[in-house]
Amino acid sequence: MRILVVGAGAIGGYFGGRLLDAGHDVTFLVRSRRAVELASTGLVIRSRFGDTTVSNPPTTVAENLRQVFDLVLVSCKAYDLEGAIASFAPAVGPDTVILPLLNGMRHLEILDAHFGAGQVLGGQCLISVTLNQRHEIVHLNETHNLSFGERDGARSARVETIASVLSSGNFEARLSEAILQEMWEKWVFIATNAGITCLMRAAVGDIVAAGAADLAIGLLEECAAIAAQQGFPPSSRFMQLNRTVFATAGSRLTASMLRDIERGAPTEADHIVGDLLRRGDESARSLLRIAYAHLEAYGSRRAREMALNDKAG
Repeated sequence: MRILVVGAGAIGGYFGGRLLDAGHDVTFLVRSRRAVELASTGLVIRSRFGDTTVSNPPTTVAENLRQVFDLVLVSCKAYDLEGAIASFAPAVGPDTVILPLLNGMRHLEILDAHFGAGQVLGGQCLISVTLNQRHEIVHLNETHNLSFGERDGARSARVETIASVLSSGNFEARLSEAILQEMWEKWVFIATNAGITCLMRAAVGDIVAAGAADLAIGLLEECAAIAAQQGFPPSSRFMQLNRTVFATAGSRLTASMLRDIERGAPTEADHIVGDLLRRGDESARSLLRIAYAHLEAYGSRRAREMALNDKAG
């Protein structure tokens, strides 16, 4: 199976690097600068599950992409999706399967519009990874799970084949018959975590110490209510677990979106928080609306400051 991984950042680099290290036919679609970097230093993964360095991993840039691939793994930021689609579109043939690992749901609608729903699987991953100053991929948490499947729950021949490939990488890969439910539950968690930790500019434990755990749990309930309105109510087990998560004293849990804000970077606020907000009715979104307004205000200020810097420069 020929696999194209769109990007060699934290998530794409981790899963693609693990598959490449396992001997699979993997090519990374990257920008020219990253291609030069990988040719020089290799693809480096630092993880409690084992470090690895893949010397001179196969890469290509968009202008050189001519071949059709069997599987396209997409893990870019939501705000880069349209550009990513333009770059990997030549690799998509009639039998190509696209496996996106973005959060939320809007990316499915965008990919469906470009390629047709029949070529797009559902997928999600549970992993915390980042790039350090040397652009090594650093695994931060205790999980490196990836689940995927047909969006109607079928166990088709193509997902069975993909499962056999992914399961041989040094990460946990699982074929799911309820992938949309899993994606919605992750979206509820991600939106709650991003919403509350960005709004408070603090870790969950600090929010608990401030006596505001009820706000975090209230936001969780709002996000879960929207999922239920859309036909994907989170399970009672999921809700019980996450009520505990967002009320845990001393927890250092924060969202990657907060780290984006702290370094002045763009965020996925519209895709993660804004899109969920738009799918709910007025009765289930007061805290979510405040969290989104906070993120939008940050984005507005960032754009204004960048424009001023451009003028000054």
